[in-house]
Amino acid sequence: MAAVEFVGIYKTYADGHPAIIDLNLNIKEGELMVCVGPSGCGKSTLLRLLAGLEEISSGRLLIGGKLANRLSPQERNIAMVFQDYALYPNMTVRGNLEFPLKMRKLSKTEIHSRTANVSAMLGIDEILERYPKQLSGGQRQRVAMGRALVREPAVFLLDEPLSNLDAKLRVKVRAEIGELQKRLGTTMIYVTHDQAEAMTLGQRIAVLNRGRLQQVATPKEIYEHPENMFVASFMGSPPMNLFATRLSLGQHGLPQIMLGDYPLPVVIPPDLPVATAGQSYIAGIRPEAFHLASEEDPGFPVDVEWIEYLGHETLLQFRLSGTAYGKERPAMTARLPSRHVVNKGEPIRLWVDASNITLFKDDGSGLSN
Repeated sequence: MAAVEFVGIYKTYADGHPAIIDLNLNIKEGELMVCVGPSGCGKSTLLRLLAGLEEISSGRLLIGGKLANRLSPQERNIAMVFQDYALYPNMTVRGNLEFPLKMRKLSKTEIHSRTANVSAMLGIDEILERYPKQLSGGQRQRVAMGRALVREPAVFLLDEPLSNLDAKLRVKVRAEIGELQKRLGTTMIYVTHDQAEAMTLGQRIAVLNRGRLQQVATPKEIYEHPENMFVASFMGSPPMNLFATRLSLGQHGLPQIMLGDYPLPVVIPPDLPVATAGQSYIAGIRPEAFHLASEEDPGFPVDVEWIEYLGHETLLQFRLSGTAYGKERPAMTARLPSRHVVNKGEPIRLWVDASNITLFKDDGSGLSN
């Protein structure tokens, strides 16, 4: 296993399209890093640059502390699992596992040993003589991983490897990948557009958008302390509720924002100058931060427009009651425990704690930026 470092990496295609822009990212030895972002954000390009399948326009790529820009794919000791698995259809499972080892001219004893160890680890011993067309989606995925693992790579790359599996199998295989990485301790970089995969698998998450790195942090930090509005809206399902507001000073000089006609207390960074009171911001509230108002909480009235009962939780789509937004009252989503039964059209009041409100500048950046 090896650490990976991207230093000022740019990738610009011949037509002038910038796929990666000034990317700086340090992946620790033995770490499972998940790169996540929407389609076209540059995450798969990043893997291809690391694997040596595409050339870096400028910047430095370090693998195990050594400059790797000019190294061939074979010299980088990197294994990659592609979205479509890319298994050889004319070879059995055993043949697929052995092929990269034969290309490296390893001894028959070493080939047999590595193949046996990996097939036992992945639970594919009983399908070694089958061909890819005879396998299920989950079995093909395991064989593709096995073909990469037998090489004993320094870095293991996975490019959306679960996208072809059904939802139930994705959850199962996702857990298996996480356990496998912990057991092997291999440096692993996992690319996905699925935020659930990112949140459950990654020791750290790198969020990309339009070729630029937005934030690198643990899943908890990404979710609870997004550095900008893109990260806040992309990570989370349903996404964070965002609305324009102004910061003011309420009772006892405490900071507050307006949600429509209703003042909400808010916690601001201690280093934010008092002079910013009165300035406009974008406020963000996660759906689960809303709760039904109690007698102690004043709450604010809402008009419930849609209800989704999901068994373990209930999603409410609502608009604020009142006149502050006029006809353009923004639609918002609240996530409530399923024990709370709410009917469409029923008048209810919601509340949100001050600590669960995130403020962003008008340009979408965080207050600390």
